[in-house]
Amino acid sequence: MKKTRPSFRLPRAWVPYLLLSPFLALFSIFGLFPLLFSLWMAFQSWEPTAGLEAMRFTGLENFIFVLGDAWFWKALGNTLWLAVFSGLPQHLVALPLAVFINRAFGRHGHSVAAAYFLPYITSTVAIAMMFTSLLSTDYGLINALLKWAFGMEAINWLWQPQTLKPAVAMVVFWRYVGFNLVLYLAALQTIPRELYQAAKLDGAGSWSCFRYITLPALKPMMLFGITLSIIGGMQLFEEPFILTNGRGGPDQAAMTVAIYVYRLAFDFSDFGAANAISWLLFALLATMTWLTNRAFKDRKP
Repeated sequence: MKKTRPSFRLPRAWVPYLLLSPFLALFSIFGLFPLLFSLWMAFQSWEPTAGLEAMRFTGLENFIFVLGDAWFWKALGNTLWLAVFSGLPQHLVALPLAVFINRAFGRHGHSVAAAYFLPYITSTVAIAMMFTSLLSTDYGLINALLKWAFGMEAINWLWQPQTLKPAVAMVVFWRYVGFNLVLYLAALQTIPRELYQAAKLDGAGSWSCFRYITLPALKPMMLFGITLSIIGGMQLFEEPFILTNGRGGPDQAAMTVAIYVYRLAFDFSDFGAANAISWLLFALLATMTWLTNRAFKDRKP
């Protein structure tokens, strides 16, 4: 009589966890561990060249140092300025532009929006190099146009504190306005046309349709887009870093919080303070995101 070996069967309840285990393992190594290590480092004083044994627990000293550091507050002010003056215009331009493209081109609007989306997928280094050339005092096209149109002298855009921040904000706006345009255009094309037809039959004009149909329907997408703009604006790093060669420009006019964290960690080897700033920025972002959600929340009478 042939013996049958007992077959091992995995309990069905374990199958989802087994399928998720590769992701969970990678997330634990590259996501969760760095996050917890960063939180631990925020309470440590450490010189990386001295090895892990040189770590020393300092409690809240790093946070106290950061909150009393004038450079941190300057970097935070720069970051807030750039977040507002590069993020707000993105939505003020993208929303009406999306409405126009949707009305003029209908379902084929995505082909037009693709041209506006190209800067978003273009290399940041290439964009920074292009704008460095455009803003040059010697051969820059922008200065040439200003001189031709208004007879103005060449402006040293990237080496004057009063012009550096507007120049960086312009680059960030140009890069991300197409992303928000695509978001709004996608949301517009989900609104049933019957709503507009019924409103027009009742005598509603274009502005009434926009105010009472389009805007309420776009509210979830507006919340999503503005939240992304807030997070991206407060974490702004690449554009000002490349345009200022990593130094924040004259008088640190474009040094953002992210650049200051980078410099603290890799220029001054103060990893404790750098991680403390990262967690303070996280708390600020969480608060701003919560306030944004509250602002968009439907208010019951």
